[in-house]
Amino acid sequence: MKVLFHLGHPAHFHLFKNVISSLTSNGHDVLVAIKKKDVLEDLVISAGIKYKNILPAGRKDGKINVAFGQLKQSVKLYLVARKFKPELLIGTSVSISHVGKTLNIPSLNFNEDDANVVPLYARLAYPGATHIITPNICSVGKWDMKKIGYEGYHELAYLHPSNFTASREIACKYVDINQPYFIIRFAKLTAHHDDGITGITKNIAIKLINYLLEYGNVYITSERVLEQSLEKYRLPVAPKDMHHVMNYASIYIGDSQTMAAESGVLGVPFIRINDFVGRINYLKELEEKYELGFGFKPEDSIKAVEKVEELLNTENLKEIFNIRKQNMLSDKIDVAKFITWLIVNYPKSTSLIQSNPELFNNFK
Repeated sequence: MKVLFHLGHPAHFHLFKNVISSLTSNGHDVLVAIKKKDVLEDLVISAGIKYKNILPAGRKDGKINVAFGQLKQSVKLYLVARKFKPELLIGTSVSISHVGKTLNIPSLNFNEDDANVVPLYARLAYPGATHIITPNICSVGKWDMKKIGYEGYHELAYLHPSNFTASREIACKYVDINQPYFIIRFAKLTAHHDDGITGITKNIAIKLINYLLEYGNVYITSERVLEQSLEKYRLPVAPKDMHHVMNYASIYIGDSQTMAAESGVLGVPFIRINDFVGRINYLKELEEKYELGFGFKPEDSIKAVEKVEELLNTENLKEIFNIRKQNMLSDKIDVAKFITWLIVNYPKSTSLIQSNPELFNNFK
């Protein structure tokens, strides 16, 4: 089978990397199209994946630039697809839906944000998608007839125990894991769906850091430019090693959705501070059903600090969160295994899984 993946974000690389590896090792012809976004190209290169960078200059912020970049990206992907002639298009992008519809190639659009959280994306991507692959907890709005739901999260495609084992040796290249440490993450929050969204402010960060330093080391990873007073806490980590470092952290605090979920599925308590709190179903499930993390809006930063204090004073914190992680894993599947099966057996797989949900037991 010939399969074309379109990756637009480092998180998309992680979502599909094990799937791509499995497909290529079993003789399928796979090509990956990417755009310049943070460390995405570095990750693809480090994995030895065959790829084409269709938007090497990246994209500037602003609605007009976003629209122009989207159009350019779709045209470039169309040209790649027309030459490669894939049997299936895979990704988390508007472009695969448009290109698939234009070239009459089936497209599987993966997402875990609810349609009402990313309404523009949903309006542009979902009408042309053949199927929308998403966690059961996620709402796809009026396109529910296209939904193929599963019990899991994107993060369980690469951090499920079947696919990831944390390495103390790798983590120790960057931090002393024998001492408590805390990771703070600043997201850029400039995507089209981030309009009006705020996260961790400088004042919140300083308040948290001053408190956390009494208990251990503090490390910051950031997409944003840091103020000089915070720069000394920045932790330079090779992108491929970040999850090993995260795994041994005592607490993760950030305004990134993805890294909060990654911490949760690793069993690391997370504190999420942004205006998306209460709006994204898969994160609400991690927070409310499995109690693996806690969400606070920026105006509730005092409550966030109080929750950090509560966690730091909880005996056997790691053991408690490991039990919660195991409870979550007992309900969920190995998402990479499921996606691989879905692709290899497509299109028969879509009707099989919808008519026989018991098949999901094969992916646990």
